[in-house]
Amino acid sequence: MKANLIKTGHVIGGKEIFAVELINKQGTYVKIYNYGAIISHFITVNAKGEKQDIVLGFDDFSSYISEDYLADYPYLGAVIGRYANRVKDGRFTIDGKSYQLPQTNGNDCLHGGKIGFDKKVWDILPTTDPSLTLQYISADGEEGFPGNLTVQLTFKLTEENELVLDYRAETDQPTAINLTHHGYFNLSPEGGSIENHTHRMPASHYLQQDDNYVVTGVLVPVEGSKYDFLGPKLIGADWDAQEGYDQTFVLDGNYGELSLASETTEEKSGLKLSVFTTEPVAHFYTSKYLNVQNGKGGRNYGPYGAFCVETQHHPNGINIPEFPTTVLLPGETYKQTTIYKIEHK
Repeated sequence: MKANLIKTGHVIGGKEIFAVELINKQGTYVKIYNYGAIISHFITVNAKGEKQDIVLGFDDFSSYISEDYLADYPYLGAVIGRYANRVKDGRFTIDGKSYQLPQTNGNDCLHGGKIGFDKKVWDILPTTDPSLTLQYISADGEEGFPGNLTVQLTFKLTEENELVLDYRAETDQPTAINLTHHGYFNLSPEGGSIENHTHRMPASHYLQQDDNYVVTGVLVPVEGSKYDFLGPKLIGADWDAQEGYDQTFVLDGNYGELSLASETTEEKSGLKLSVFTTEPVAHFYTSKYLNVQNGKGGRNYGPYGAFCVETQHHPNGINIPEFPTTVLLPGETYKQTTIYKIEHK
């Protein structure tokens, strides 16, 4: 594998924006910006021998910061932090002290606040092998979160067609943290709806949500429901065509051990995307609210034009003591690994 550093010509907040290309001997190509840790391209060779980009995004960096895109913003391919998904009322308490976050989604806080990690310029750190390590230092009080938090995210593309994301974080005060990556995948050569992708998730329970998609703390068995992906089935087989899926699934694997989160295949391309993670849950989102104009190749991206598998801790877990803790203490290291593996089905 090799890594190439490319100037974009853009400077934000005095920091230069670069693209980093990761290329392996299988012909797989991944392009990542140090702005938002955005994966803009993930090109692989499909079962027909054709090169195919499996993620949604833009051809050029300037589109990621355009007014039109930010006005109806879907976090295309970006890292999410400090806290993924929704925090009820944008509030939480640590050691008896309450913290108020921006209420960016109704009364709740979504994906870290007004300016989350997805809109930050990350520093590129030197590495000893062909990989990319990005670092962002989130200051105490940023978006209402306590503590100075140092986050490192390493991307490595293996010769086995695995894109490995390794997260590490440390803090100088007790703080809330829940990181994920918001890649939008479509395995069809023509794009379009993902309803005919076949999907499997080894998850026997999903998390109940309120009317604003905030996790309540109740685990619900998937058995007999439209949320049952224990056996492979078409994404559109049981869904409500007006809603799709926007739900967190509790994985059956052991938290902290690398295990399968999902497996998705598509007939025309012959591609299979497997997601592995050390995290306890995966949020499965079929892009109901997607509305992006002039994406790659001039394509428009609409509802159900992609699926997301957002590996993370239980959303709103900072407010639900029964869930695995999302509090990081000084002296501890937050660790997470997620792998996107591409194969022919």
